[in-house]
Amino acid sequence: MFILMVVIFILGYIMIALEHPIKIDKAASALLMGAVLWAIYAFNGQEILSLGYSRAWQHFSEMNPELSGTAEGIKEFITKHDVMEHLADISTILFFLLGAMTIVEIVDQHEGFKIITDRIKTTKKVKLLWVLSILTFFMSAVLDNLTTTIVIIALLRKLVDDKQTRWFFAAMVVVAANAGGAFSPIGDVTTIMLWIGGQVTTANIIMKLFIPSLFTMIIPLLLLSFTLKGEVTRPENVPAGEDEVTTTPKQQIIMLVMGVSALLFVPVFKTVTHLPPYLGMLLGLSIIWIATEIMHKKAKSNYEGDFKLSVNTILTRVDVPTIFFFLGILTAVAALESAGHLDLLATSLKDWGLGVYPVAIIIGLLSSVVDNVPLVAASMGMYPIDPFHVQYMQDGIFWELIAYTAGTGGSILIIGSAAGVAAMGMEKIDFIWYMKKISLLALLGFFAGAGTYYIQEMFMQEGLEAKIISFDKIPAKAQEKITADFSDYTVKDVEKYIEGGKELVGYVVEAEKDGKLYDIRFDKDGKFMEVKDDVESPHELN
Repeated sequence: MFILMVVIFILGYIMIALEHPIKIDKAASALLMGAVLWAIYAFNGQEILSLGYSRAWQHFSEMNPELSGTAEGIKEFITKHDVMEHLADISTILFFLLGAMTIVEIVDQHEGFKIITDRIKTTKKVKLLWVLSILTFFMSAVLDNLTTTIVIIALLRKLVDDKQTRWFFAAMVVVAANAGGAFSPIGDVTTIMLWIGGQVTTANIIMKLFIPSLFTMIIPLLLLSFTLKGEVTRPENVPAGEDEVTTTPKQQIIMLVMGVSALLFVPVFKTVTHLPPYLGMLLGLSIIWIATEIMHKKAKSNYEGDFKLSVNTILTRVDVPTIFFFLGILTAVAALESAGHLDLLATSLKDWGLGVYPVAIIIGLLSSVVDNVPLVAASMGMYPIDPFHVQYMQDGIFWELIAYTAGTGGSILIIGSAAGVAAMGMEKIDFIWYMKKISLLALLGFFAGAGTYYIQEMFMQEGLEAKIISFDKIPAKAQEKITADFSDYTVKDVEKYIEGGKELVGYVVEAEKDGKLYDIRFDKDGKFMEVKDDVESPHELN
């Protein structure tokens, strides 16, 4: 049954990819896939969890030893713990998406975006593509990749009339949004996770990932520039009828400013309150909603039927199938995460003994197929922050690479990222079309960015230096600890760790007991930290 779940997942993805040939909406396929996977998991929980791959089940068993291994315990874990936990996580994303799409639709219906599109005079495809891609790249770093994609595609609809041409632009928006989100601590869910978890810091991730992320966008942008020729045709402005409601220039400006302010407010709200971003989005939506009620109070009283600018009417225009598609995809991935498939994958990567670059690249490629959030979460669990290891210390190479690859790898397939799924739903982009026209370009950009990071590290990385010192050079309290608690150990070496050639990290005393080597670690003040099995040259790069 464990393998059957993988088979069902693959079949579900095939149905999504073949949406147009089989004429079944991708949202229906995604919902079916998610529901079936959870049903298989629930009916065969004992068999699946007994394999021991699920870290969530192991944690639950440790916290509830009386329920461990029992049929009652497994049932409670799946139906009351696992499902509800994932429902909470998925709901936050869906409510965030619903709020963002509604705000953008309100601004659009009030013709707020017309203020921006009227100032974009160029109709040349290549020039317009560069303008929108660069705008998306930087907006994504300030907002996030999902919100930015929704906003820019709303602009695209005002600038490009031809559907096929607009698909190219929308695809490049996805690539640029994911690239821009990767170098910002608030630009993508995975970078937010790493930032909050303490694996990366704000200034460092911006400094280290800005250029690689820029190359991730520029390479496909350059290649696509050779393909797109000519000029775009803008949609015709249809004059409003006598009975149709129109907005004044003042109202357009007010709604544009309020909409953009509400979106920009979300990361500020999260930083200040530490509450989930969807609450900030809903707060912004509620304020805009009240403002529109006040703004159109008089007009609504004189209007018969559905008032076009009412939020109640605007909500009927929100792309609900896209939200259901998100729900299906996230539910399916959650089932695999709960059953232990993703934990098995992360453990296998660690057991294979690959270097940090291959592991990060593999995680990036996998994030184009499955949600990058559980992959990054599994990596954070498998590789704890280690101040004595250049790869796993705070702002270490591994964490920077994970932020980059997990953030940008989702561009390789249209369903590999939240931005891609949103664009796919809003513009009805065909999965096969994206794979034929964009996937290779995105893959080249992905590897170009990774290569840029590698070259950049060769020149920038000052690393973690270990200097051999004598035992009497370590702090007195560390010497006392060794003498008192490790008297049966034989000291072999003492190392002082210095980061970047100047900042003291701590001390490691290599000692032997019963023929086995151990690292006894102390912080820079000589306070005891831990004892670990000795590992080879932790300060060196793999």
